[in-house]
Amino acid sequence: MARHLITSAIPYINGIKHLGNLVGSQLPADLYARYLRGRGHDVLFLCATDEHGTPAELAAAKAGKPVADYCAEMHAIQADIAKGFGLSFDHFGRSSSPQNHKLTQAFAGRLNEVGLIREVTEEQVYSITDGRFLPDRYIEGTCPNCGFDSARGDQCDNCTKQLDPTDLIEPHSTISGATDLEVRTTKHLYLRQSELKDDLAAWIDSKTDWPILTTSIAKKWLTDGDGLQDRGITRDLDWGIPVKDGEKDWPGMEGKVFYVWFDAPIEYIACAQEWVDAGKGSDWESWWRTDKGADDVRYTQFMGKDNVPFHTLSFPATIKGTQEPWKLVDYIKSFNYLNYDGGQFSTSRGRGVFQDQALEILPADYWRWWLLSHIPESSDAEFTWENFQTDVNKDLADVLGNFVSRITKFCRSKFGETVPDGGTYGEQENALIADLTMRLKAYESHMDAIEIRKAAAELRAIWVAGNEYLQAAAPWSTIKTDEAQAAMQVRVGLNLIRLYGILSAPFIPTASKTMLDAMNTSGDWPSDIGAELAALPAGHAFSVPENLFRKITDDERAEWAERFAGQRD
Repeated sequence: MARHLITSAIPYINGIKHLGNLVGSQLPADLYARYLRGRGHDVLFLCATDEHGTPAELAAAKAGKPVADYCAEMHAIQADIAKGFGLSFDHFGRSSSPQNHKLTQAFAGRLNEVGLIREVTEEQVYSITDGRFLPDRYIEGTCPNCGFDSARGDQCDNCTKQLDPTDLIEPHSTISGATDLEVRTTKHLYLRQSELKDDLAAWIDSKTDWPILTTSIAKKWLTDGDGLQDRGITRDLDWGIPVKDGEKDWPGMEGKVFYVWFDAPIEYIACAQEWVDAGKGSDWESWWRTDKGADDVRYTQFMGKDNVPFHTLSFPATIKGTQEPWKLVDYIKSFNYLNYDGGQFSTSRGRGVFQDQALEILPADYWRWWLLSHIPESSDAEFTWENFQTDVNKDLADVLGNFVSRITKFCRSKFGETVPDGGTYGEQENALIADLTMRLKAYESHMDAIEIRKAAAELRAIWVAGNEYLQAAAPWSTIKTDEAQAAMQVRVGLNLIRLYGILSAPFIPTASKTMLDAMNTSGDWPSDIGAELAALPAGHAFSVPENLFRKITDDERAEWAERFAGQRD
């Protein structure tokens, strides 16, 4: 079996994220990790909180807490929410970890050694009112590229153009709102990305199997304007990884920290070290260094489209620039945006459903199924309460839940809580096996290709096939004239529950466990549908589970639509 390294974009520490953040990286990464584990592969699934830079400082100041305390508290909260959604990280680390401090400084030292770091004296925006420089998110204004009026000092969230604070039109401080800004001189370190442009372009061109969304964004950044530019890797901030050349002080960089875009991706590697140091694994280098065995690792990243430039260009530039045998990503699965009910999710305005709120009103599997089956792969998608209600009620309650309830309750009433014996397969059973065999191959093909919407549609079709079989076979009618054949039909239905429990685990892990527990069984990934439909033999005990999924009422839908349209403190 292959070894698979999986990372999802690491979420900022500044507050609880909305569902759009979840579906854009962590949730599809978990789906893929669960699927690969189910197929018997060796998987290392890593994520962390992104704790440095202005988002952390601003959020801590707003909360009235020291930034280190705030980050520790929010990491625990985000870890708990991830657990609530069933995200199966092998380790959920922190970019503020000692491992990431040491590794980031080592990367910078190596890049300096090979001549890819240069010192730049530059002009930056200084706030007289705040008494400090305003890097990144400490300054907002109008984007000079698209006119978006809430562009940050590092990037415009509307058009994704990379910016410097001095680029903004009508800028203001996000600390105080002050506009009494002036430009002052400061020194910073730059990564000479431009030296690696041709190498990166050839590398991107070689990724012919990547999603068009991923490669088109990367190529746009390589060719637009003056092409790939050198990028600052340090900032005038208090919170972050101190600038060092390996373990040595860096003259002239006293009091500065590494820019968050530089240290955050390195945390993917440091997270593996944290995983080992926490006693959860061993030999992290065999996952990350090709001279230590990582040649046989397939590395897949998951992220929203706003993160693509850093993961296709800047982080690979960091890796390639060291001229050391670090593992490069093999496949980047990127996503468009999930919008909310006619507009955008907004953390600042509290518009949309936040992850903690989602778990308060419904179990995780309801959200997992809807988000993954509507994931914004080829274009932006939209969450509406009407669609959510309709699809949950139809797919989860009517199709899957109803099937499990009908067959288990019928068996209990007519044969007891053991798998009944008797009967022989006929035309309907053979047709079902042929149909499911074809659909299983299609499901696996889509999952292997990380075509998530198509995989969800195929899984639903597999559920539907069981309902159609049950409806056509009608054991409640068959039993009136042929009890043995009715027993066989029920036996097929109970084995379908077991099959559904195995196949559904990547999408709805809690319901999957409920199905397998009710059938008093477990199971490996199926290879022969005929064998699977006979896996539970006659006499095997089972139990009737509670309803897997309940329906969402019209009153609930209306209440939630009103509740999540407003402000969030």
